[in-house]
Amino acid sequence: MTTQKHDFAAPVQIEELAPAARLSLRVRPDHRAVLADALGLDLPARIGDRAASDGREALCLGPDEWLILAPEAADLIAAAAAVYPTAPHSLTEISDREITLHLSGPSVLDLLATCCPRDVGALAVGRGCRTVFDSATVTLWRDGPAVFRMDVWRSFLPHVRNLMALAEAELATGL
Repeated sequence: MTTQKHDFAAPVQIEELAPAARLSLRVRPDHRAVLADALGLDLPARIGDRAASDGREALCLGPDEWLILAPEAADLIAAAAAVYPTAPHSLTEISDREITLHLSGPSVLDLLATCCPRDVGALAVGRGCRTVFDSATVTLWRDGPAVFRMDVWRSFLPHVRNLMALAEAELATGL
């Protein structure tokens, strides 16, 4: 799939990223290390912390929940299945569920603030969180001071994109 890039107004750039494998992992904290070893990826214990290794990323979303991104899912699924008898868990591929938007530019915090009740500016670079954008549940990854990735459920993408277009228009007029 090709990426679509929109540059509505220079202060914010919105780009739809190419699909990647996406997995939802639920595992009890006492089995976290076993899964981390099997996956070859640290599973941070603190909510909002991220880890990366060999093109894979993990974001801790809850005390027993991680979102994992990778170039492909098959190896991770097989590795996790091999340790299931000693570390019961739930690993579900959710690759087709979400679309990732890359958001950047000097007004990106203002754009996010239009529909996100969370103080996104307080989210440290290198961290992530689950939040809402208007009524859509999203996951935000802060990659730089003015650079974010937003995972949006595919069915909510048109709604989120429309809201972003309205926010961009308001920001361009200085409202």
